[in-house]
Amino acid sequence: MEFRYSKEVDSSCYETRGLGGGIPLRTHENSLAEVKGTLQAQRDWSRYVRPVGEYRGGLGGRYSMICVTIPECLPDRLEVVSYANEFALLYDDEMEKLDLQSPPSSREILEVFGDDALENQVDADARPEKRLQARLFSRMLAIDSARAAVAMKAWAASVQLAARTRLTTFATLDEYIPARVVDVGELIWFGMVTFGMALSIPPEEHDLCMELARPAYIALGLTNDLFSWEKEREAARRGGQDRVFNAIWVLMNERGVSEEGARTICSEEIQKQVTKYCVVVEETKANLRLSRDLRTYIEALLYSISGNLVWSIHNPRYGSI
Repeated sequence: MEFRYSKEVDSSCYETRGLGGGIPLRTHENSLAEVKGTLQAQRDWSRYVRPVGEYRGGLGGRYSMICVTIPECLPDRLEVVSYANEFALLYDDEMEKLDLQSPPSSREILEVFGDDALENQVDADARPEKRLQARLFSRMLAIDSARAAVAMKAWAASVQLAARTRLTTFATLDEYIPARVVDVGELIWFGMVTFGMALSIPPEEHDLCMELARPAYIALGLTNDLFSWEKEREAARRGGQDRVFNAIWVLMNERGVSEEGARTICSEEIQKQVTKYCVVVEETKANLRLSRDLRTYIEALLYSISGNLVWSIHNPRYGSI
């Protein structure tokens, strides 16, 4: 993959806590575009939905989320991708506040990503989140209509699937991981990366693409669980829930270990998946029978892994563990 918009960060400038698998950290050179898009999403949410309050999203001190997870995002798409990412984080926090088994509130917010998710025109009675989504979609369509449609369709499918998986109690980590891949936003991130980098995965390669990328999404999901555990445990407590949709909770119950023991097991699984994915990337890069965009996408996820890890450690959204 050719690097045109990012630079590698000196490894002495960030922590990985032994979970990075030696993958370099890269960061986009135009961080101001991410700041602009992210803050606009927060302002719009505060104006049209509800005040964000003490909410913490994708922006960090030195490392903000999109700049380090999609470091080769096209410069003219970085702002809108950052807006979309912040919208997703705000929406995720909103979903955490809901008891998904208690209509109508959960049904109403899920309708933001219903069958008409690809419509960029909404009526005046639509939920404010729906109106913001339509405006976002219009901006993406104006930049790249084909890839915008792929991204928004993937986003709608992901949210609907994730809402169902959160209703399930998982007895083992092996049962939980496939659901976590869905919940971490495998399809959303597919849309973000392909739109942001102007990639088109041929239909005949789509299933293979998802299969090859799976270890990356397991690593991303478990990294999120490791660093968001305390935030999600507190959200569950406030919501009166008796379980937490998080690998730490699953491991504590499955194996009868402490929080610290569960974190150790989770960390070991992250390392295993990162090592596995590095092999996938090298094999995919060497397979010239695959399309160039598929090979680029698979390599791009390497930097999503390292970027997500460093962002999770250094970002105030989760704090330190």
